[in-house]
Order: sequence, then C-alpha cells, then structure tokens
Amino acid sequence: MNFADALRRLEPTAEITALGTVRGLDTTLIPARGYPLELIPPVPLPRTLSRALLRTPGRLHHSVLAAAAVLDRVRAEVVVGFGGYVAMPAYLAARKQGLPIVIHEANARPGVANRLAARMTTHVFTASPNVRLAHATAIGIPLRPAIAGLDRPALRDAARQRFGLRPGGPVLMVTGGSQGAKAINAAVSGAASALRANGVQVLHITGPGHVVEVPDGDPADPPYVVIPYVDQMQYAYAAADFAICRSGAMTCAELAAVGLPAAYVPLPLRGGEQRLNAEPVVATGGALLVDDADLDPAWIETTLIPVLTDPERIAAMSGRASAAGAADADVVLARHVLTAVAERRGFAS
Repeated sequence: MNFADALRRLEPTAEITALGTVRGLDTTLIPARGYPLELIPPVPLPRTLSRALLRTPGRLHHSVLAAAAVLDRVRAEVVVGFGGYVAMPAYLAARKQGLPIVIHEANARPGVANRLAARMTTHVFTASPNVRLAHATAIGIPLRPAIAGLDRPALRDAARQRFGLRPGGPVLMVTGGSQGAKAINAAVSGAASALRANGVQVLHITGPGHVVEVPDGDPADPPYVVIPYVDQMQYAYAAADFAICRSGAMTCAELAAVGLPAAYVPLPLRGGEQRLNAEPVVATGGALLVDDADLDPAWIETTLIPVLTDPERIAAMSGRASAAGAADADVVLARHVLTAVAERRGFAS
C-alpha cells in the first residue's frame, strides 16, 4: 500500500488494482486505503509430505486461472509482487501473459514465491543488500510518508505531551509489534523501579489483549505510560529516544529511517528470520541485539539502562541507525515500475 500510494503520487492517472486473498488482513486494510481489491484462492505450500501437498498443483492451477482473469479484466500492464500466498499465482499468470514482473522482498530470507519469480524477471528489489536473490537491487522498504518524512526533534515536544510524558529526560519506547510480545512486556515492566530510579521515562505499547502490571511510583518519578496500541506510530517514534522491540522487517526499516536506535529482540521462530532483519543496523552500531531467552529485568538494568542514560551514546547510535535506513524506497520502486511499463509500451508499439 505504501508503494501504491507513491505510484499514485508520481502518476495520478495510474489505475491500481490490489490482488489479495481472504487470508490475513487484505480485505480490511486494502479497501481502507482506497484501492479496489480482487480476491483469488490462496495457495499455501505445506511443509511436510501430506494430502494437502499432493493437492497443491491443482489448487495452484485454479488460482493462476483466477489471477489471469483479473489481469485480463483490469487490462494490467505490470504485476508488482511482494511475496506471500497471493504472489505465486500472480507471477505465473503474468508470465503466461507476457507482462513485466517487478518483485520486492522485504525480509532477509526470501520466501518461495519470490525466489521462483526472481528467475522470471530482472526487476528484483530488496530491503537489504544481504538478501540473496538473482538480479536484486537493495532499495529499502516502502514506508508511509508520515514515517519516511518524520522530523523527530521537531515533533518531540508535541508527541511527548500527547502521551503524558515529560519534555525532558530519556524516553524508552517498548513494543512487541501489533500483537505485543509477552517476553518484552514482562522484562521491561519487571525493571520499572530501576528505570524510574535512573530517570528513564517509558512509553509501553503492550499490544491488544496484554495486561502489564507496573508498580505505582511516586508522583515525582518519571512517567511509565502503558497503552495497548498506537495507530499513528510517528508520534511514538518522535517521543522516544530508544526502543526495545521485535525485529520484523517493517519495524527495522521504520526505526532506521527515522534514526531511532533500538534493542532488537528477534522472535525465536521462523528460522531466525528476524535476527537477519536486525543484523545490518546492529553491524553499523545503530542497535543492540538480545536473544529472547536472555531478556529479563536484569538485562534491562545492567545492559540497557547504561545506554539509556548516556545521551552521547544515544546520539551516536541514532546517527548510525539513520545511515543504515532508506526513506525513499516507495518512490524508487514506483519509478522502476513506471519504467517497466514504458518499456513494454515502447516494445508493443
């Protein structure tokens, strides 16, 4: 959707149709952003030998036909894919119809659909130069303008007031992603007294459905603000000096783009994919990395608090994080797509 918004800004007459499935949040998020949505059957790839795996070729064929029908109906000139259940049928339908294919891979470890499609096209873009895909060019991840263009210092006072934080003093933002993270919630809340004693304010975004108990402090103590969810993250980023969070691809991209240093706690699943997402910015010195199993109140007290209370170190880490980020990936990708369309039109003529 961030890419689609950028394409529309560059070419207001462009007709954009989103292809999705009933799985995930496609039917909720895409119409809310104002784009027409066409649904095709999802084709998950079973990881074990089973009846479901044996049925996959037939299901894929059916989904490719559905995708091809959509491409015909909307008179598609290019297919832009980001991986996932919907991507494979779309790539195969586009190849069959001779349409240019543009791929973007956000994760450090590409999925099956993008690995296959990278053999079909030379228009391949990734979030990081560490991603191994044929013909790949690293451009970052398309971000919302509210994030990509965020001036944290200019918005800081208003953002802190928005959350009931003080104008001065370090602020730690805590989040486990949209659904929260029990391990992060427990570790930081367990260190609440130590954080307050060292003058650290906390903006703790728990995730819906999570309850975090924080001992009451003295009114003179730095605020420890607990909220379930933030729908405009630019304000949380502007209020904070440092973050502790999971290391999903979008989280890493957004924090680097706005220059917010972080302690990343990779989700200990998915084959270590989240660790790979965080490693580039960690290597620059713009972030810390801590294993989920090692995260506890003692780590917050002995390792994180000395960083939070060192303004010079935070400033240096912020600069290094910012240098590792990319704020214009949405526009870069949109320009490549428009070029691919122009080349096709020129060839057709």
